Amino acid sequence: MHELLQMRLANPSSQHAAGRKARQIVEQARESILQQCGGRTRGMASDQLLFTSGGTESNNLAIFGLAENIPGAIVVSSIEHPSVLGAAEYAAAHGREVRTLQCGPSGIVCLDKLAEWVAEHKQGKPIALVSIMLANNETGVYQPVAEAAQICRNAGVLIHTDAVQVLGKSSMNFEALDVDALTITAHKLHGPVGIGALVLKHGVQVSPRAFGGFQQLGLRPGTEMPALAGGFETCVALATSCLMDRVACMQRQRDSLQEMILSAISDCVVVGLESERLPQTLSIAFPGVERQALQLALDMAGIGCSTGSACASGSSQPSHVLLAMKLEPAVVRGGIRFSVSAETTNAEIEATVQALKTIIPQLRK
Repeated sequence: MHELLQMRLANPSSQHAAGRKARQIVEQARESILQQCGGRTRGMASDQLLFTSGGTESNNLAIFGLAENIPGAIVVSSIEHPSVLGAAEYAAAHGREVRTLQCGPSGIVCLDKLAEWVAEHKQGKPIALVSIMLANNETGVYQPVAEAAQICRNAGVLIHTDAVQVLGKSSMNFEALDVDALTITAHKLHGPVGIGALVLKHGVQVSPRAFGGFQQLGLRPGTEMPALAGGFETCVALATSCLMDRVACMQRQRDSLQEMILSAISDCVVVGLESERLPQTLSIAFPGVERQALQLALDMAGIGCSTGSACASGSSQPSHVLLAMKLEPAVVRGGIRFSVSAETTNAEIEATVQALKTIIPQLRK
């Protein structure tokens, strides 16, 4: 990114040589990222990648842009990211029917209702769009997106998945998932903040949410930033080139943190323990402790954790994901999330456990 910024690149939409150079960088990044995600980049049936400002914009563009000209309900799960649930709530407030798929204590969305609703779709109760995340951002639990896509495909219903948590953390293939749209972002894999993308299957139409420019076929207008696109491309290439090593490292560190906490502190609950989870995520609850007090105490000890989605930080409300899983109230009140990365050290793991050993007894008094 520093190299690209030093080039003082022109507007990629300009027709002169400097603009064409900037355009080349943007388009190379677009094709490279699409290819790394398992999208088709060659032939008459190529898929499409629209650059956005991040996951929230991509999810909103998917919810509103895909469903705008299609009658019927929008279906989301109860554990979606706030950028999906908020968009669905807005659509509902403006007259769109919204249906919600529930999940149980396993953290996995139940597809029984989806199959029932899709059957009704064929009988005149239409569904415009289904949106189910590929893996949950709080629990790390993988969701049955490929199965949901098959249900939708058989009835001609569009399906979108939020894959922000998965890119660079697990193998992912857009074509194999067989979804119509997929959301990714750069900052979840050590890339720049401020750029994401919406991947679209060939032939899928999306209505723009912004107007006044012709960039990206007018579907997401606005001047593209070559340095951000180049940074996005590079972080995806680096992450996918050594994916298995990264996954093994993260899972080793996550499991180490989990086992050490369970050994050191009584009455802990690992959320989603029996389900297949992302390698970097540990959702764990300490009954008898208030999550916000614990987060503050850990922060003062130099350790960062979360009590829900970062996009909902500042809210005093309990995690909507843990509530949707119908967990015990004490688990919901005491639930926090730790995330590790391929850069997390053993010393950081040990320091976190030592801090918890001091803090938890004090908060349980």
